[in-house]
Amino acid sequence: MKSRVIVDAFFEENNLVKHHIDSFNSFVENKVQKIISEVGGVNTEIKSGYRVEFGTVAISKPVNKEADGSVKPITPMEARIRNLAYSAPMYLEIVPFVGENEEEKKLSPLTVYMGELPVILGSDICHLKGKSPEELIEYGEDPEDPLGYFIVNGSEKAVVAQEDLIPNRILCEKVEKNNKMVDVAKVFSTRHGFRALCAVERNPDGLLNVSFPGMPSNIPLVILMRALGAQSDRDIIELISDEPSVIMQLVANLQEVREEHSINTREDALEHIGKRVAPGQPREYKLKRAETILCSYLLPHLGVEPADMRTKAKYLGRMAKNSIELYLGLRVEDDKDHYSNKRLKLAGDLMEDLFRNSFNQLVKDIKYQLERQSIRNKEPSIQAAVRSDVLTERMRHAMATGNWVGGRTGVSQLLDRTSYLATTSQLRRVVSPLSRSQPHFEARDLHATQWGKICPSETPEGPNCGLVKNLAVMCKVTTDQPDDSVIDLLSSMGISRELIQEDDIGAIDEIDSEIEKELNLELAESSESSETQEVPEAVESEVESKEVGQSEESEESEEIAEKDSVETPEAVESEEAESDEDTKTEEDVNENEEEINDESEKEL
Repeated sequence: MKSRVIVDAFFEENNLVKHHIDSFNSFVENKVQKIISEVGGVNTEIKSGYRVEFGTVAISKPVNKEADGSVKPITPMEARIRNLAYSAPMYLEIVPFVGENEEEKKLSPLTVYMGELPVILGSDICHLKGKSPEELIEYGEDPEDPLGYFIVNGSEKAVVAQEDLIPNRILCEKVEKNNKMVDVAKVFSTRHGFRALCAVERNPDGLLNVSFPGMPSNIPLVILMRALGAQSDRDIIELISDEPSVIMQLVANLQEVREEHSINTREDALEHIGKRVAPGQPREYKLKRAETILCSYLLPHLGVEPADMRTKAKYLGRMAKNSIELYLGLRVEDDKDHYSNKRLKLAGDLMEDLFRNSFNQLVKDIKYQLERQSIRNKEPSIQAAVRSDVLTERMRHAMATGNWVGGRTGVSQLLDRTSYLATTSQLRRVVSPLSRSQPHFEARDLHATQWGKICPSETPEGPNCGLVKNLAVMCKVTTDQPDDSVIDLLSSMGISRELIQEDDIGAIDEIDSEIEKELNLELAESSESSETQEVPEAVESEVESKEVGQSEESEESEEIAEKDSVETPEAVESEEAESDEDTKTEEDVNENEEEINDESEKEL
């Protein structure tokens, strides 16, 4: 009976779909404004000079515009009955600027209706928020309904959580290429919706190569480190490791670059990269294009400014060290099925991707409309240029069809009202983006780290077995926090901000684990000291000798754990175990890699 009381108390505070509602609230409160601020504004090509800057966005509660032009609040039941969308209007502050350079003049800001945002039932901007059971009955709702779904064109739509491989964390693995084993350290660098797979590979001949988007083929690590600002061979070695066994593996790489490529300076390295990304172009253009590629496509989560290149060099050094240690046997392969290497994209995260894509389309349309007005010799009008249907229809179409950004399908589904259990099960479902036609044995298996997080028995039979899962009944999903808040928290705990930012190459998780480890050691020492005080003097020396032996063993185990976890630098907040995918093109490539991995594991 006591356990029943605890369970009841838990569900009084935690709704079964609280994870979706909290994620959507975070999206509305923080992510919408963040996406608009990332875009900043619109720079037109009007000769007289005309641009606009975006200000703050305001989102009200759901309303509906009637045929007579009146605007009235709309309830979820009314939206169902009248086949309407339960969505909230968004208003954006826009500041126009006329003229060029010093003659530029700021005009008075305007508040423009930019479109409608689908609202999840039970969120902070929903009319049902905080209502009592009696009030819910007056609204026509079932007090036992879990909420947590959308209403689009009168249909109830559930957004299914998507399982994703963790972004911005280094993962090590052995891959078979051309019948030879290659040691790879890779990271899915994610920034503002852009996802780039960057990998450092150690070939069987000992040479280290780097691959990332924008680069037609693999490039030697040493050349890339030179281009990022490493001044000398000593500087490159210091950026990678000070361990003799690792340094010995770097000698061949340094000699190969010096002898075969004759690259000794940063300009030589940039020119070498420029020949690949801009062949046949003038030298100045090659250098500029090479810098652009390094800033925008190489590890974008660390920054996209030239000042961030030193940080990227440190991060590449850590990736190179991990791949060499994997070859030397100093570390083991990372388990991509381990649930610490997974993240769930909930309703708010999926809406963030959709809103970013839709808003970018709206910005392009605003620019086109302003330039079109100028060509027709009309005075630019912001009110006429902002067509709210561009944003609204794009988001509603995705919600209605389930076809999401990046080629994903089935993200939103018609809510199953067969029974209460069917409804709650669908709202707590977790879907892997892996192909159903491939075996993916390890990805489908029940992993030990899913204990308490994923239901071990609720999965369909057939091709979806193990790929469609459900959250455990008392599993809670946290929402991601901005990096700045994490850094502020570490700073308040006594860690200097300079130290954090100096080593801030995605290592916040590592710092956090070190703090937890120190706290555990302090607790262990305090418990040991209290035990020794109670031991009689006759056997105190014997106990101390045992404790010394135990402490030595614990130190050895900690050293091993540190070697296993050093590769986990994380820059912030994708996919399933063997998938390593976000789009359909990535899915096809990764399916081939997974087949090779399965064959190589069988041979081993």
